[in-house]
Amino acid sequence: MQRRLMLLDSASLYFRAFYGVPDRRKTPDAMPNNAIRGFIDMIATLVNDHRPTDLVACWDNDWRPQFRVDAIPSYKTHRMVDGSDGVEESPDDLTPQVPVIVDVLAAVGISRLGIDGYEADDVIGTLAVAAHGSAQVDVVTGDRDLFQLVDDERGVRILYTARGGVREPDVVDQAFLHRKYNVATGGAYADMAVLRGDSSDGLPGVAGIGEKTAATLINRYGDLVALRAAIESGDPALKGAQRTRLEAAADYLDAAPAVVEVVKNAPVPPTLNTALPTTVAEVAALQALTAEHDLTTPVARLLQALNLPAL
Repeated sequence: MQRRLMLLDSASLYFRAFYGVPDRRKTPDAMPNNAIRGFIDMIATLVNDHRPTDLVACWDNDWRPQFRVDAIPSYKTHRMVDGSDGVEESPDDLTPQVPVIVDVLAAVGISRLGIDGYEADDVIGTLAVAAHGSAQVDVVTGDRDLFQLVDDERGVRILYTARGGVREPDVVDQAFLHRKYNVATGGAYADMAVLRGDSSDGLPGVAGIGEKTAATLINRYGDLVALRAAIESGDPALKGAQRTRLEAAADYLDAAPAVVEVVKNAPVPPTLNTALPTTVAEVAALQALTAEHDLTTPVARLLQALNLPAL
């Protein structure tokens, strides 16, 4: 059977779980567990529905890497805690649940990978590219930034959870990109995204260049490099306000690709084992976590999806 590698944009999923799963604590002073329960349930659903052979929960060891901040200082500044030096805002009831998610993954034996100095997107990009030719890749995310990895020829697609969640995700392949954004490839999507910008990441884009115009320009010239060469050479097809705006954005266009494009060569540990677990890694630890955080139902469902014995 061909390997099927599933890569989870973990923060995207546990934030969705936190906001989508009711908080049903037995007592007011109990620790919340809705994100934990929801995240575990999501993995069970994804394994049941898509039957990966390999799975990695990809982590943000650095949610705002210095190399991106150096390129575009406004990168994600609106998500920082006021007065902090790079601390990301997080709901008070979510923050204590994240370490428990880490512990549950370890106890079950599901691979989790974060790399210092990089975002989860970069871990995903690196693992997806490394799997070219050896595995079909499904990237699970609610973030459009990862659409740039779509590659039909190499078997990389996105299960996009923003609308239908993990139960009914949009399957993003090159046909989807063409239909939705009028771009042909993941690489063209990244170039279009540079021009368009993204307020959710603090990327201004080129003033006056929206999504449709950005796609038209990338389609006309092939990629951002060729478009910039045309600007510099005085291509008469670029004129008026559009030329003026593109010329004025030269510094931004120099810097933005390093922010928008995911890293594809982050230093992955050579010992990383991505295969689904064939046994529960730490039975006693999983039993303790299940009891302490009232996880009986989601953990049982996950173990069943993984064909592992019940606790």
